[in-house]
Amino acid sequence: MGASLIASAPTEVQNRFLGDLDEESLLALPYLFEFWALPHQLAPEGDWRTWVILGGRGAGKTRAGAEWVRSQVEGAKPLDAGKARTVALVGDTIEQAREVMVFGDSGIMACSPPDRRPTWEASRKRLVWPNGAVAMLFSAHDPESLRGPQFDAAWLDELAKWKRGEEAWDMLQFGLRLGENPQQCVTTTPRNVDLLKRILALRTTISTHAATEANSANLSRSFLEEVRSRYAGTFLGRQELDGQLVDDLDGALWTTGMLEETRRDESVNLTRIVVAVDPPTTGHMASDACGIIVAGVDMRGKPSEWIVEVLEDASVGAASPLEWAEAAVAAYRRHEADRLVAEVNQGGDLVETVLRQIDPAIPYRAVRASRGKSARAEPVAALYEQGRVLHAKGLTALEDQMRLMTTRGFQGAGSPDRVDALVWAIHDLLIEPAAKIRRPQVRTLL
Repeated sequence: MGASLIASAPTEVQNRFLGDLDEESLLALPYLFEFWALPHQLAPEGDWRTWVILGGRGAGKTRAGAEWVRSQVEGAKPLDAGKARTVALVGDTIEQAREVMVFGDSGIMACSPPDRRPTWEASRKRLVWPNGAVAMLFSAHDPESLRGPQFDAAWLDELAKWKRGEEAWDMLQFGLRLGENPQQCVTTTPRNVDLLKRILALRTTISTHAATEANSANLSRSFLEEVRSRYAGTFLGRQELDGQLVDDLDGALWTTGMLEETRRDESVNLTRIVVAVDPPTTGHMASDACGIIVAGVDMRGKPSEWIVEVLEDASVGAASPLEWAEAAVAAYRRHEADRLVAEVNQGGDLVETVLRQIDPAIPYRAVRASRGKSARAEPVAALYEQGRVLHAKGLTALEDQMRLMTTRGFQGAGSPDRVDALVWAIHDLLIEPAAKIRRPQVRTLL
């Protein structure tokens, strides 16, 4: 009978089960992972080289990896040899490998019974088991450290976030050459990176998958409710909670990799701030949302050095003209912006009229679209490729729309209202001012 069946059984059944165990079995029970494990945490059978565990945050990936290492190095008795004698533990950094894979709440030390618990040798960055098996720690940031050592097993944690993943992976494969069937376990939250997709496509790779909720018995209910209410249905939710590998669309103007690069801890001194508005075509409950994006620009240096920072997505759902106008003006005041920019192709003078009902003196500029959405967005996407746009936290809904904007147009449902507002903001802050500075002055000779 498995742990899930015992947990859901009547109290008398649970008591009878525990009462039938002797003292040694009771002491061993917490460390019998096959009894407690969820299906995605157990290594599949078969002839494989790489087992990839894809899971949402808190889905139990780390515990599965730690327990797999135990299954490789431990024998039937504490001093008996296991399948593996030399294991590589590879994390994004040495610190993360030590704090998560070794000493974390679900790491190797926490999972090991007292008579089989390895000794940590800090000076050599390694674990040594009572039976002589050794696990050495490596950083994916230093692929060359994997050149030379050889292993018969490896555990790789959060591979999809490794900055030098390709190099670290290749170096490890050359060293994974001991024993009859050297194997490796990869535990990672999926990200749309080429290395992970290449590994999953290999004939010798197997994978298991689980969402965060699969491990709900060991997670705070308030945590689950909070993250689901905030991220359900978003790209970040699909990746971080559902554990899904979400691919980029063909011809996408903004890829996942590009958007990942916008999150940097740089301090930006903003010269100007604008609030850009893409009003819905109608004002009833079935209308599109109103895109409202706040962004600023650092205009120090040459125009080619200017940096834009997207500060807030203040967009509102289906709302009346007065409601979205109030939201836009509130964002303007909140950020002490210099100007409010609004597209007027659909609303014409009504857009300005509604805004001035809220604030008659607000600095305002009307813009009209003369080209299609993709054509307007392409020069903005180019700035992202150049690393000249940063994103504040909390822009998930905007970034989800950006991933659906392609050279063929918007591939999502409805209108890309948030993206449209973003495009207008960056045109006003950077593209148009820079073009005016670069435009040659022509003197007329009389």
